[in-house]
Amino acid sequence: MVALAQVVARQRAEMDRLRDQAVTSAVLERAKGALMALNRYNPDEAVEELRRRAKAADRTLAEECWTTLGGLVPSSRGAVHEPRPALSVTDDSAHGTGVPAAQRTTDADTWADGRNDDDGANDDFAALGRLGEALVRVSTPQELARCLLEHLAPEADADGIMLYQRLATGGLELIGHAGIDDTLAAQWCHVPPLTGVAALDALRAREPQWLEDFEADRERYLLIGDPPERWRSRAWLPLPTGDVADVCIGVLRTREGSFTPSVRRLLRAVPRLCAGRLRAFGSRHVPAADVTGSAQAVFGSLPGAAVLMTPLRAVSSEVEDYRIDAATAEAVDIVGRTGDDLVGRRILECFPSMAGEELWRGCLRTLAAGEPFESKPFAHQESVSGVPELSVYAVRAARLGDGLVVTWIRRESSHRQEQRLADVQRLGNLGWANWNLVTHEAGWSSQVLAIFDRAPDQGPIPLAELPAHTLPQDAPLLARAIRELVDAGRAFDVPFRIRTGDGIRHLRAVAEALTDVDGTPVEVHGFVQDLTAQRSVELALVESEQQNLTQHGVLRAERTLAARLQHALLPLPTSPVRPAGLRVEVAYMPAQTGLHVGGDWFSAIELPDGDALFVVGDVAGHGIDAVATMAQLRFTAKGMVITGSSLTGALARLNTLLLHSRDSHGTATMILARYNPGERRLVWAQAGHPPPLLLRDGDVRYLGRPRGMLLGASSSPVYAETECLLEPGDRLILYTDGLVERPGESIDLGLARLAEAAVTHHTDEPGSLGPLLAALLRDDPRDDVCVVDIRVPTEPE
Repeated sequence: MVALAQVVARQRAEMDRLRDQAVTSAVLERAKGALMALNRYNPDEAVEELRRRAKAADRTLAEECWTTLGGLVPSSRGAVHEPRPALSVTDDSAHGTGVPAAQRTTDADTWADGRNDDDGANDDFAALGRLGEALVRVSTPQELARCLLEHLAPEADADGIMLYQRLATGGLELIGHAGIDDTLAAQWCHVPPLTGVAALDALRAREPQWLEDFEADRERYLLIGDPPERWRSRAWLPLPTGDVADVCIGVLRTREGSFTPSVRRLLRAVPRLCAGRLRAFGSRHVPAADVTGSAQAVFGSLPGAAVLMTPLRAVSSEVEDYRIDAATAEAVDIVGRTGDDLVGRRILECFPSMAGEELWRGCLRTLAAGEPFESKPFAHQESVSGVPELSVYAVRAARLGDGLVVTWIRRESSHRQEQRLADVQRLGNLGWANWNLVTHEAGWSSQVLAIFDRAPDQGPIPLAELPAHTLPQDAPLLARAIRELVDAGRAFDVPFRIRTGDGIRHLRAVAEALTDVDGTPVEVHGFVQDLTAQRSVELALVESEQQNLTQHGVLRAERTLAARLQHALLPLPTSPVRPAGLRVEVAYMPAQTGLHVGGDWFSAIELPDGDALFVVGDVAGHGIDAVATMAQLRFTAKGMVITGSSLTGALARLNTLLLHSRDSHGTATMILARYNPGERRLVWAQAGHPPPLLLRDGDVRYLGRPRGMLLGASSSPVYAETECLLEPGDRLILYTDGLVERPGESIDLGLARLAEAAVTHHTDEPGSLGPLLAALLRDDPRDDVCVVDIRVPTEPE
């Protein structure tokens, strides 16, 4: 960005130089050719004659050239002109136009049109020639305005002329007018440095501003007039009087419409023709650069970085920017410009980061109240002899008249060291302390006074009295360390505690002794650090660890007891059991093996009448309570069926048991199934449990569930039975919900997954539950899983 800005600045300066050179060169060549043709001068003699005439008439060389050319062409627009070789435009500059390249390439109404319109160009020469002759008799800016209106009214339809001069404050002053009444002139005699003023924009850009669309222009600019609608089109022409443009000519028209190309050509030439007369007015025209020149001369000799700024205000009177009127050689902006290169530029152009910052607000307060402002110190990296160095600066602003002097102050290294020491003490919650053992004087930093909760007027505690201010338990250790330090010069690093208004503080003191030539300690210096926050965290961690260990021991004891109880109450068979001629395999997997013991259970027994009883249940929860409830339900259900209760009657009584037992563990689900081997008939009932899965001849389906609410949920549940005739080769799977349920998933997906796995991993060989469970439970189960796999043999066993 810096390199690009420098390139743009150089190109802009070069364009200005070429434009001035092209205009002067083109007009000089035309006038020189005319004198050579008429008076038979050689080229050098023609140039010398033009210079002589200019000096005699107090004109610039460009003005004399325009006057000479104007005197050679008749004023009548309808006259027919004979070709004049000496005035031919074909022998002009490289492009044959006689105007700046910037004008040829950026404006449609350029002098290039003159190559095919000799009459238009000659008319322009004639008008400029007459104006140049009239300017000789002009002696004031007011006469200049009247002269311009007289000559531009017929040529450019001008109805009013205003001459504005830029002031040192950035505003405008009306120095001449014609065609407008004195009341309007008095209203607009001074224009503050606001945005949206076309005359100021023309001076800043050094380019004419053409206001040809009234409705659009009134949205962009603050239009002059009372009312502004009187002047429907306007042109503002900057007048170069040196390195900068400080006078602007305003051409006001009551007619609407654009300025024609020929009028634009004429108006572009008028400011240069008037420049000489304005310089001849002397004291009346004082460019803003001259006003600030003395300030810049002073600032240029000052050391350090400083700028003189003038506020630029918007229509609302709020400061929207500052103009730099003077700058020291050490003031550097973001692109590397210094000193004189900063003068005349905007602050936000040179230091855009100032907008909205503390410095900007401080400058506004200084302008309003007059009190100086100084910013907080800030770090800035700069290059010293090619080596990056981090420095600390502060910015100070003071009012000077209507402007501000802003100075960048570099903090010395001692200030930086003090600031760093203060930062270390604050961030580390520590401070320095020293005791003179000869004079008995003591010195503490403010941080140590704050640590001991002492006011500054109380001062430091003498070294010998320090143990008396600690807790009684810590005083002997600190007193012994101080004695060894004072007597033998042995350094110490001792923790101790003190009592303050906000509680106990844990401190650490580190000290060493300075000795004289004989080795006797004469001074003690060290630091004291407040470790209360760190110690509090440590104590909290120790307490938390102790609680975790205690809780871990309790949980481990509970898990061990529950596991032993479950194993005693629910022994797993190591091989298939064969009640009522069936082959039954059982599997049980607790949730997250080794961490929980749950309440899932099963029973597969042969009844006294030869039937088989199958029970699968699931008590909600885990731990000892779940195991106790499981044991209660398991043994009670078997006892009821063995003593003759129906399946539905047993479920109803078990529901009542859970509702009215203080020691019961919430709710439970259950399947009761009774198998008659003679008829191969299976009768079953359920209480909120998933349905059994039947595999027959390669097909798989779930048995339709009879009515039945889970146990312990209602005082008046309804339970029903249903039956199923089994055939040789059938396989019936009873299970708990841990086999099919997964978090965030519908149970229907789990049932479908079980059915598919049962078909895929079906085999008639013993041990077939292993592959089935491995396929369904890839990770540790989140709930207990209990499975009863019932096979009907193809032949009686």
